[in-house]
Amino acid sequence: MNDIVVLAIESSCDETSAAVIKNGTEVMSNIVSSQIDIHKKFGGVVPEVASRHHVENITLVLDAAIKEANCNINDITCVAVTKGPGLIGSLLVGINAAKAFAFSHDLPIVGVHHIAGHIYANNLVENLEFPSLALVVSGGHTELVLMEDHNSFNIIGKTRDDAVGEAYDKVARVVNLTYPGGPQIDRLAKSGRETYKLPRVMLNQDNYDFSFSGLKSAVINLVHNANQRNESINIENLAKSFQESVVDILVGKTLKALKNYNVKQLLLAGGVAANSDLRARLQVEMKNYSHIKLIIPPLKYCTDNAAMIGVAGTFAYLNGVRDDLSLNGKASLEL
Repeated sequence: MNDIVVLAIESSCDETSAAVIKNGTEVMSNIVSSQIDIHKKFGGVVPEVASRHHVENITLVLDAAIKEANCNINDITCVAVTKGPGLIGSLLVGINAAKAFAFSHDLPIVGVHHIAGHIYANNLVENLEFPSLALVVSGGHTELVLMEDHNSFNIIGKTRDDAVGEAYDKVARVVNLTYPGGPQIDRLAKSGRETYKLPRVMLNQDNYDFSFSGLKSAVINLVHNANQRNESINIENLAKSFQESVVDILVGKTLKALKNYNVKQLLLAGGVAANSDLRARLQVEMKNYSHIKLIIPPLKYCTDNAAMIGVAGTFAYLNGVRDDLSLNGKASLEL
């Protein structure tokens, strides 16, 4: 069988990325141009600013990915691109670049779901085996996804309000930490102690759903009340207390699902998969589930990148997925 070489593009938020992936396992190149420093002064991603920078960067990033992969255009099997969910202006920059490239080189195009990409980043560590369970944790998503086969996604649990990454950013803002909040809180938690009592919302309920709005509100109220009393907050201890609550909820719900579903692998996926406490806790807890393989992507494949889109695009292509030049972006898109 000939090699399947996928040129992939990811531009759903504030990273402009292009990659070349061979056979869904080999990263020939993965170029990421981040806008974090640009949006940091705004305390979050400004959609119009993000779109403008994608326009400026997309051809440069594409050229760099192809050059680093050292591949001929004739070697490329198809073009894969994130079609949603995400910021619509950002998505459209990547989609139009993908369509232009595919049209000019007579290549098929495959639209990829952003979260499918995060899940398939695990295939760069080890080939996925089914059934598997994915814990998806990011700025916009917190879900437990059961996969019976490639390109089969059954959401068995999801957040009912805030996503976990969104909660991190809002808590960080309350204590005057810079955007993005997740890495900042994770860093501070390393030198903190769990001294503040915070809730484990929905942890003991008989379902696989999550809720982080109440936890976020508990932190906001704690800080507000302390300010009213002119009391100081120990930021390191608050970060540790918040993170311990988050990890208890995420791991607790995941283990509950593992007891009721017979899976071969547990996959960690999404930007919050980079969180050090979450990674460490799962590695400890999964020692009690020796029949289930825990797979965690390297840090560089946890945050948004085109390599993960290339892997997901490979398996979508093998499954017969083809889009045409009418492909459009969708800000909200079910998995």
